[in-house]
Amino acid sequence: MRVVERIWEGDGGAESVARALLLPFETLYRGVVAVRGNLYDRGILASVRSPIPVISVGNLTVGGTGKTPIANWIASRLRDGGATPAIVLRGYGDDEVVVHRELTPGLLVIASKDRAEGIRRAAAEGATVAVLDDAFQHRSAARDADIAIVSADGWTGKTRLLPAGPWREPIESIGRASLAIISRKAATEEVAAEVGHRIEQVAPHVPQAVVRLRASTLISATDSGQRRDASVLSGRRILAVSAIGNPEAFAKQLRLLGAEVNPRAFPDHHAFSSEDVARIIDDSSGSDMVVCTLKDAVKLRLLWRASGPALWYVSQSLDVENGSAAIDELLVRFKTAN
Repeated sequence: MRVVERIWEGDGGAESVARALLLPFETLYRGVVAVRGNLYDRGILASVRSPIPVISVGNLTVGGTGKTPIANWIASRLRDGGATPAIVLRGYGDDEVVVHRELTPGLLVIASKDRAEGIRRAAAEGATVAVLDDAFQHRSAARDADIAIVSADGWTGKTRLLPAGPWREPIESIGRASLAIISRKAATEEVAAEVGHRIEQVAPHVPQAVVRLRASTLISATDSGQRRDASVLSGRRILAVSAIGNPEAFAKQLRLLGAEVNPRAFPDHHAFSSEDVARIIDDSSGSDMVVCTLKDAVKLRLLWRASGPALWYVSQSLDVENGSAAIDELLVRFKTAN
């Protein structure tokens, strides 16, 4: 577990002291968030209207909720229903753009620091609806629906704001969402239900759904087209490489498949170097396989050495466990948008 995660989640004395030292900064951050939200709520800060309908998909916490595959799945559902969707995102790196395009070939993906400008570009290129990836807090671009994702894998029952915890906003902020999606990778159904109960307490008017992201297929990152069922990981020693928001949830997914996991975690959105790849290959000695996420594979495959072991990434399947009617009710308004 990385240092920041130990501070956020740890129960030891050192972690408690660290959180106490960060409390004044959390209080300051909470105040800034509250003032900004109030300015938008009162219309003092204006949201720019868009030429096409907009659905925002975002987190209340920092990374690791499954936001990207869920946003892509929403766009795919819209396309299947007759709309022409575009994913519009901030683009902290080309990896997110490539991931969306690989998940859904042919999908229009626009990266723009200015979300409103990105939506205008999407409309000019023929999109009839925009799906904003990671935009729950980016209220300068108006939206017709807000989907807020809360991860059961990162749930502790405590909602500490940055920097003392991973929360970008208080959980009460979910009250402005059109739909709350509880995501889980390795978390139990009971934990997902606990998250749902908490959301019900603070925002009883917001419909809920639960989706599970399941590691289903292994795909070669360096040998195009080679695929294996993820069950082959059972009993194998795996070097699990990840540069994502919640690397522990990824490692737990692999352990649920019966793998013996040696995690090798990097900071979220890490720009891998040739030296990183050399160290990963060295660390893989004694492992049966090197496995990463798609988000990491799109960067690592460009640097991977032909002399190194095979590099595989995990393809995630998305299963709606509860609340499919709530999702359908929201999306039906946009499927034939024009």
